[in-house]
Amino acid sequence: MARVAIIDPLTATGDARQLLDAVQSGLGMVPNFIRVLANSPAALSAFLGIHGIAGAGLLDPKTRERIALTVAEQNACQYCVSAHTAIGRAVGLDNQEMLANRMGRSSDAKADAALTFARALVAHTGEVSRAEFDAVRGAGHSDGEIIEIITHVAMNIFTNLLGKATQVEIDFPRIELQKAA
Repeated sequence: MARVAIIDPLTATGDARQLLDAVQSGLGMVPNFIRVLANSPAALSAFLGIHGIAGAGLLDPKTRERIALTVAEQNACQYCVSAHTAIGRAVGLDNQEMLANRMGRSSDAKADAALTFARALVAHTGEVSRAEFDAVRGAGHSDGEIIEIITHVAMNIFTNLLGKATQVEIDFPRIELQKAA
């Protein structure tokens, strides 16, 4: 059971109602994670803003989901692993690839470099080495893509923290963590 209220979109009012209605229109559902965020319309608005900007960038949807899976597994957020497994399937990732992604690996060389860099960002709280930075660039990632990798890592750390701290109920097919963080 979540530690904070899960806001019902049908009874929400004001800004929370407008934001939840927008999520419903875009996704066809309102995940529990978003309902928890709706306790603070300002926080929900900020999240939707960065999520929208990050989704409109240079990184393709598969790479974005690979990063989300890597970070969620590394931070042991079962809600996020479950959610991003479902979203990963929707963008065309197969089960074998997603299992590899959760361990920071990919069958795609360029994506693999992004995941290695993402894991280093999390492990070192952003203090990556010159070699780690050069490796992601050497794999073909532009400066813009590197900034977006950092953005996606930061956004996913936020969602992992929120999911774990609030113990939000998983409303996607439940996926067990591979390891504890």
